[in-house]
Amino acid sequence: MADHVLELQGIRKAYNVGTEVETEVLHGIDMWLGRGEFCALIGPSGSGKSTLLNIIGLLDRPTGGKLTIEGHDTGALDDKALTRLRGHSIGFVFQYHHLISAFTALENVMMPLLVQNEFPNAAMQARAGELLDQVGLTPWKNNKALSMSGGQQQRVAIARALAVKPSIVLADEPTGNLDTKSADSAFELLRDVNRASGTSFLIVTHNMDLARRCDRIIEVVDGRLSASTSAALEIAAPSA
Repeated sequence: MADHVLELQGIRKAYNVGTEVETEVLHGIDMWLGRGEFCALIGPSGSGKSTLLNIIGLLDRPTGGKLTIEGHDTGALDDKALTRLRGHSIGFVFQYHHLISAFTALENVMMPLLVQNEFPNAAMQARAGELLDQVGLTPWKNNKALSMSGGQQQRVAIARALAVKPSIVLADEPTGNLDTKSADSAFELLRDVNRASGTSFLIVTHNMDLARRCDRIIEVVDGRLSASTSAALEIAAPSA
């Protein structure tokens, strides 16, 4: 089979299950993400994109179907194992950077490593320093996040997402709060990281200009993949 870091088979999600107001928002999603791919996830507001991203990011469980990440059937994992898999395999970049404003750029990038190791050490500092250099922020590594520009803060957030060397980065409107120049710069940075590291990216965006610059576009409409997306996935899927 192809080297897929992510596979979804028949993923469904319903709320208020078993009640009169039960509502299904995802209706059998089948999709995959190849190792090193850089994909856009698009769709109108209310289409189910955020719900789908939460499930892929192991922040929520589906009510049906199978989700496999790095060969792990997530439905067979308990909450502790899911947390461990999420911490090692998935990085997150959000529309708002969610940095700790009183911490320096270096300290913010170290946070995911501290979750895993509890106490800071020289290796963590070196890793954070390397990532800040990669995103062009070495001169600002000791600056408090509060004192940095929006574009710089998002670069710190990108570096933080890469701290644990995840196989997948999920980016939810990562350029949504930036001006056009900063948005283009942040997007190119994500692309550069993808090419250099082979990390797979799934990027939710409403910006079609950016989406068209991705390897592939996955479109969600009313809780289902669009017909064109489903057809493209079938054509692109390598045979066993």
